[in-house]
Amino acid sequence: MDLIGPVSRSYISQRTKLHYADWGNPEAPPLILLHGGRDHCRSWDWTAKALREDWHVICPDLRGHGDSGWSRTGYYPVMGYVFDLAQLVLLNDLAPVTIVAHSLGGNVALRFTGLYPDKVRKIVAIEGLGPSPERQAERDALGPEAIWGEYFDKKRDAAARQPRRYATFDDALARMHEANSYLSKEQALHLTQHAVMRNEDGTFSWKFDPHLHAWPPEDMPYPQIEALWQRIECPTRLIYGNDSWASNPEKDGRIRHFRNAAVSAYDNAGHWVHHDRFPDFLEELRAFL
Repeated sequence: MDLIGPVSRSYISQRTKLHYADWGNPEAPPLILLHGGRDHCRSWDWTAKALREDWHVICPDLRGHGDSGWSRTGYYPVMGYVFDLAQLVLLNDLAPVTIVAHSLGGNVALRFTGLYPDKVRKIVAIEGLGPSPERQAERDALGPEAIWGEYFDKKRDAAARQPRRYATFDDALARMHEANSYLSKEQALHLTQHAVMRNEDGTFSWKFDPHLHAWPPEDMPYPQIEALWQRIECPTRLIYGNDSWASNPEKDGRIRHFRNAAVSAYDNAGHWVHHDRFPDFLEELRAFL
């Protein structure tokens, strides 16, 4: 195993100090690996190690995640993440950049690419389109009192409870494995080591802000999100796991909003395709990039 890891760096966006892991090789083309919700930047370590000789790999921690700062208000709109990504690209002069992103990170990266199509060379989004059209329609049918009432309840719950505490590291490790049974023991151990912090009483808690459980209801209207997808000019790869809860855009029709996109679907993979089928994912990724 390569014993030389990344350098931890930081930048300021929206008055918050945000962290990213820089894997070196700054003369190479830039490649951003962006994690998903309640995850962290070191979940990309296997991919980063495989690509670092050919790319300048940068792995950000989204605000409220990993070693990045938390929002003082516990408010995390998706477009706030998009601004943070734009700041990272601007401050480090990374454009045109290649982006590989998962889940929430994929949602963020696709919006960024639609806003700034000239700044992205290629993009891979692993289950990053958000709710299916069916799920979105169900939510749109709810009245504002239901949508906002649920959000307020979740915000109060998040404010009232302390982050979950695990008596031992092994308890946290077991929870990580429970969340994704496809993980190997090595993967689960690595992900948990970088996902937890040690509390003063010796217990362990996840690093992410508990307020991330409460997603703000307001966002740009869905047709505007689709319009951003339509603005993406670069080659786009959308990756899905056939055992995941996420809806495949070839089956639900969302692929029509992309000009230059192809979909890959993996058997024996859930939501974390890049972990569940890593060798095959890496082979496809190398060929696409």
